[in-house]
Amino acid sequence: MASKQILSPLPGTFYRRSSPDQPPYKDKGDSVAEGDVIGLVEVMKSFNEVKADTAGTVVEFLVENEDPVMAGQPLVELDG
Repeated sequence: MASKQILSPLPGTFYRRSSPDQPPYKDKGDSVAEGDVIGLVEVMKSFNEVKADTAGTVVEFLVENEDPVMAGQPLVELDG
């Protein structure tokens, strides 16, 4: 199977969950459908959903929760 990556659409801070008391959108081993939200990127108090542009299974997250990210930076590796 081919490996694919989900990239950050813009620079900011990456969050894996909608709020600290909520579970992550996706975890390692989870299936992802095209259009699924896998996280958020916060820029100046504005939260932008990061959606999968392809289907697959999460192999690993390439950044940690609350890490700063750049536009185009790989966030998640998918298999499938």
